Amino acid sequence: MSVAKITEITAESNKSFEDAIREGITRAAKTLHNIQSVWVKEQQVLIKDNKPDAYRVDMKVTFILKD
Repeated sequence: MSVAKITEITAESNKSFEDAIREGITRAAKTLHNIQSVWVKEQQVLIKDNKPDAYRVDMKVTFILKD
């Protein structure tokens, strides 16, 4: 039997939501091991000079705890 933990992270990209998600997972994987899933809880577009400047995602990362 395994036990999972969930942590929330926020990631940002100036390219796209997909890139923000990818960057967030890549960074989380440096510290968290056995990542099983990610739930994108919220998305935001930051505006600068009336144009999209950055894409931000709030995510819940589920990972399995080591024995």
